[in-house]
Amino acid sequence: MEELDLLKKAWQKDTHQFEQVSEGDIYKMLHTKSSSIVKWILIISILEFIFWNLINLMFLGDNYLRKKYSADVYDYIVEINFVYNVINYTVVALFIYLFYKNYKRISTTTSTKQLMQDILRTRKTVHYYVWFNIIFFVVGVLVLLYVQLNYDAKFAVIMERIHNDTGYMVICKTLGTVLALLLLVVLGIWLFYKLIYGILLGKLNKNYKELKKIDL
Repeated sequence: MEELDLLKKAWQKDTHQFEQVSEGDIYKMLHTKSSSIVKWILIISILEFIFWNLINLMFLGDNYLRKKYSADVYDYIVEINFVYNVINYTVVALFIYLFYKNYKRISTTTSTKQLMQDILRTRKTVHYYVWFNIIFFVVGVLVLLYVQLNYDAKFAVIMERIHNDTGYMVICKTLGTVLALLLLVVLGIWLFYKLIYGILLGKLNKNYKELKKIDL
Protein backbone atom coordinates (compact mmCIF):
# COMPACT_ATOMS: atom_id res chain seq x y z
CA MET A 1 0.00 0.00 0.00
CA GLU A 2 3.06 2.36 -0.18
CA GLU A 3 2.02 3.76 -3.57
CA LEU A 4 -1.48 4.41 -2.25
CA ASP A 5 -0.13 6.18 0.86
CA LEU A 6 2.00 8.49 -1.30
CA LEU A 7 -1.01 9.40 -3.41
CA LYS A 8 -3.06 10.10 -0.30
CA LYS A 9 -0.40 12.42 1.15
CA ALA A 10 -0.11 14.31 -2.12
CA TRP A 11 -3.90 14.51 -2.35
CA GLN A 12 -4.10 16.09 1.10
CA LYS A 13 -1.37 18.70 0.44
CA ASP A 14 -1.99 19.82 -3.14
CA THR A 15 -4.59 21.90 -4.97
CA HIS A 16 -8.26 21.09 -5.64
CA GLN A 17 -7.45 20.20 -9.26
CA PHE A 18 -4.82 17.72 -8.20
CA GLU A 19 -7.19 16.45 -5.51
CA GLN A 20 -9.68 15.37 -8.18
CA VAL A 21 -6.98 13.59 -10.18
CA SER A 22 -5.58 11.89 -7.07
CA GLU A 23 -9.02 10.75 -5.98
CA GLY A 24 -9.49 9.06 -9.34
CA ASP A 25 -6.04 7.45 -9.13
CA ILE A 26 -6.70 6.21 -5.61
CA TYR A 27 -10.04 4.71 -6.70
CA LYS A 28 -8.42 2.93 -9.66
CA MET A 29 -5.72 1.50 -7.41
CA LEU A 30 -8.24 0.32 -4.79
CA HIS A 31 -10.42 -1.14 -7.53
CA THR A 32 -7.50 -3.09 -8.99
CA LYS A 33 -6.36 -4.35 -5.59
CA SER A 34 -9.88 -5.36 -4.56
CA SER A 35 -10.43 -7.20 -7.83
CA SER A 36 -7.14 -9.07 -7.36
CA ILE A 37 -8.03 -10.06 -3.78
CA VAL A 38 -11.44 -11.43 -4.79
CA LYS A 39 -9.79 -13.32 -7.65
CA TRP A 40 -7.46 -14.99 -5.13
CA ILE A 41 -10.43 -15.88 -2.92
CA LEU A 42 -11.99 -17.59 -5.95
CA ILE A 43 -8.75 -19.41 -6.85
CA ILE A 44 -8.14 -20.61 -3.29
CA SER A 45 -11.71 -21.90 -2.95
CA ILE A 46 -11.32 -23.89 -6.20
CA LEU A 47 -7.95 -25.31 -5.11
CA GLU A 48 -9.41 -26.21 -1.73
CA PHE A 49 -12.34 -27.97 -3.43
CA ILE A 50 -9.95 -29.99 -5.62
CA PHE A 51 -7.67 -30.82 -2.67
CA TRP A 52 -10.45 -32.21 -0.44
CA ASN A 53 -11.87 -34.18 -3.36
CA LEU A 54 -8.49 -35.81 -3.93
CA ILE A 55 -8.20 -36.61 -0.21
CA ASN A 56 -11.68 -38.11 -0.28
CA LEU A 57 -10.89 -40.27 -3.31
CA MET A 58 -7.47 -41.38 -2.03
CA PHE A 59 -8.22 -42.06 1.63
CA LEU A 60 -12.00 -42.35 1.97
CA GLY A 61 -12.80 -44.59 -0.99
CA ASP A 62 -14.70 -47.86 -0.97
CA ASN A 63 -11.67 -49.98 -0.01
CA TYR A 64 -10.93 -47.76 2.99
CA LEU A 65 -14.52 -47.89 4.20
CA ARG A 66 -14.62 -51.69 3.94
CA LYS A 67 -11.45 -51.99 6.03
CA LYS A 68 -12.43 -49.33 8.52
CA TYR A 69 -16.01 -50.41 9.28
CA SER A 70 -17.59 -53.78 9.95
CA ALA A 71 -20.04 -55.30 7.47
CA ASP A 72 -23.10 -54.48 9.57
CA VAL A 73 -22.33 -50.75 9.52
CA TYR A 74 -20.71 -50.47 6.09
CA ASP A 75 -23.99 -49.91 4.19
CA TYR A 76 -24.97 -47.13 6.59
CA ILE A 77 -21.63 -45.42 6.17
CA VAL A 78 -21.77 -45.63 2.37
CA GLU A 79 -25.23 -44.09 2.29
CA ILE A 80 -24.26 -41.35 4.73
CA ASN A 81 -21.05 -40.66 2.81
CA PHE A 82 -22.98 -40.39 -0.45
CA VAL A 83 -25.58 -37.97 0.96
CA TYR A 84 -22.86 -35.99 2.75
CA ASN A 85 -20.81 -35.62 -0.44
CA VAL A 86 -23.80 -34.64 -2.58
CA ILE A 87 -24.81 -31.89 -0.15
CA ASN A 88 -21.22 -30.75 0.38
CA TYR A 89 -20.31 -30.65 -3.32
CA THR A 90 -23.52 -28.85 -4.23
CA VAL A 91 -23.19 -26.16 -1.57
CA VAL A 92 -19.44 -25.63 -2.11
CA ALA A 93 -19.98 -25.41 -5.88
CA LEU A 94 -22.65 -22.78 -5.19
CA PHE A 95 -20.20 -20.79 -3.05
CA ILE A 96 -17.55 -20.98 -5.78
CA TYR A 97 -20.12 -19.67 -8.25
CA LEU A 98 -20.91 -16.79 -5.86
CA PHE A 99 -17.18 -16.01 -5.53
CA TYR A 100 -16.97 -15.94 -9.33
CA LYS A 101 -19.97 -13.60 -9.54
CA ASN A 102 -18.41 -11.33 -6.91
CA TYR A 103 -15.16 -11.26 -8.87
CA LYS A 104 -16.87 -10.42 -12.16
CA ARG A 105 -19.02 -7.75 -10.48
CA ILE A 106 -16.04 -6.08 -8.78
CA SER A 107 -13.93 -6.28 -11.95
CA THR A 108 -16.50 -4.37 -14.02
CA THR A 109 -17.89 -1.85 -11.52
CA THR A 110 -17.17 1.85 -12.09
CA SER A 111 -18.90 3.30 -9.03
CA THR A 112 -17.27 3.85 -5.65
CA LYS A 113 -20.49 3.03 -3.79
CA GLN A 114 -21.05 -0.10 -5.86
CA LEU A 115 -17.48 -1.25 -5.23
CA MET A 116 -18.02 -0.77 -1.49
CA GLN A 117 -21.22 -2.82 -1.64
CA ASP A 118 -19.46 -5.55 -3.63
CA ILE A 119 -16.68 -5.71 -1.02
CA LEU A 120 -19.22 -6.10 1.79
CA ARG A 121 -21.03 -8.79 -0.21
CA THR A 122 -17.78 -10.68 -0.77
CA ARG A 123 -16.89 -10.55 2.94
CA LYS A 124 -20.31 -11.93 3.89
CA THR A 125 -20.01 -14.72 1.31
CA VAL A 126 -16.60 -15.77 2.66
CA HIS A 127 -17.89 -15.77 6.26
CA TYR A 128 -20.89 -17.92 5.29
CA TYR A 129 -18.58 -20.27 3.36
CA VAL A 130 -16.21 -20.75 6.29
CA TRP A 131 -19.00 -21.37 8.82
CA PHE A 132 -20.74 -23.81 6.48
CA ASN A 133 -17.56 -25.88 6.14
CA ILE A 134 -16.95 -25.94 9.89
CA ILE A 135 -20.54 -26.73 10.89
CA PHE A 136 -20.99 -29.35 8.15
CA PHE A 137 -17.76 -31.06 9.20
CA VAL A 138 -18.94 -31.26 12.84
CA VAL A 139 -22.34 -32.61 11.77
CA GLY A 140 -20.66 -35.27 9.63
CA VAL A 141 -18.40 -36.43 12.46
CA LEU A 142 -21.29 -36.56 14.97
CA VAL A 143 -23.43 -38.59 12.54
CA LEU A 144 -20.58 -41.09 12.06
CA LEU A 145 -20.15 -41.41 15.83
CA TYR A 146 -23.88 -42.00 16.24
CA VAL A 147 -23.85 -44.75 13.59
CA GLN A 148 -20.87 -46.44 15.19
CA LEU A 149 -22.38 -46.31 18.67
CA ASN A 150 -25.69 -47.75 17.54
CA TYR A 151 -24.91 -50.07 14.61
CA ASP A 152 -21.24 -51.09 14.66
CA ALA A 153 -20.92 -54.55 16.30
CA LYS A 154 -17.13 -54.26 16.74
CA PHE A 155 -17.45 -50.90 18.42
CA ALA A 156 -20.26 -52.23 20.64
CA VAL A 157 -18.07 -55.15 21.79
CA ILE A 158 -15.24 -52.79 22.70
CA MET A 159 -17.57 -50.51 24.63
CA GLU A 160 -19.10 -53.50 26.44
CA ARG A 161 -15.67 -54.73 27.52
CA ILE A 162 -14.77 -51.29 28.81
CA HIS A 163 -18.05 -51.17 30.70
CA ASN A 164 -17.58 -54.61 32.23
CA ASP A 165 -14.04 -53.85 33.29
CA THR A 166 -14.30 -50.28 34.48
CA GLY A 167 -17.92 -49.08 34.32
CA TYR A 168 -19.57 -46.11 32.70
CA MET A 169 -17.07 -43.59 34.01
CA VAL A 170 -14.39 -44.68 31.53
CA ILE A 171 -16.93 -44.68 28.69
CA CYS A 172 -17.85 -41.12 29.57
CA LYS A 173 -14.18 -40.15 29.71
CA THR A 174 -13.60 -41.84 26.33
CA LEU A 175 -16.46 -39.96 24.72
CA GLY A 176 -15.28 -36.76 26.40
CA THR A 177 -11.82 -37.29 24.92
CA VAL A 178 -13.31 -37.84 21.47
CA LEU A 179 -15.32 -34.62 21.74
CA ALA A 180 -12.25 -32.73 23.00
CA LEU A 181 -10.28 -33.99 19.98
CA LEU A 182 -13.14 -32.93 17.73
CA LEU A 183 -13.01 -29.42 19.23
CA LEU A 184 -9.26 -29.28 18.63
CA VAL A 185 -9.73 -30.31 14.99
CA VAL A 186 -12.46 -27.70 14.56
CA LEU A 187 -10.16 -25.09 16.11
CA GLY A 188 -7.43 -26.13 13.67
CA ILE A 189 -9.81 -25.80 10.71
CA TRP A 190 -10.96 -22.39 11.95
CA LEU A 191 -7.34 -21.21 12.32
CA PHE A 192 -6.59 -22.48 8.80
CA TYR A 193 -9.47 -20.45 7.36
CA LYS A 194 -8.53 -17.49 9.56
CA LEU A 195 -5.00 -17.59 8.17
CA ILE A 196 -5.91 -18.08 4.50
CA TYR A 197 -9.08 -16.05 4.10
CA GLY A 198 -8.53 -13.75 7.10
CA ILE A 199 -5.48 -12.14 5.49
CA LEU A 200 -7.36 -11.51 2.25
CA LEU A 201 -10.45 -10.20 4.03
CA GLY A 202 -8.24 -7.91 6.14
CA LYS A 203 -6.81 -6.33 2.98
CA LEU A 204 -10.28 -6.09 1.49
CA ASN A 205 -11.56 -4.38 4.63
CA LYS A 206 -8.69 -1.88 4.46
CA ASN A 207 -9.66 -1.06 0.87
CA TYR A 208 -13.26 -0.58 1.98
CA LYS A 209 -12.22 1.95 4.63
CA GLU A 210 -10.17 3.90 2.07
CA LEU A 211 -13.10 3.91 -0.36
CA LYS A 212 -15.35 5.18 2.42
CA LYS A 213 -13.06 8.18 2.89
CA ILE A 214 -13.22 8.94 -0.83
CA ASP A 215 -16.99 8.61 -0.88
CA LEU A 216 -17.48 11.17 1.92
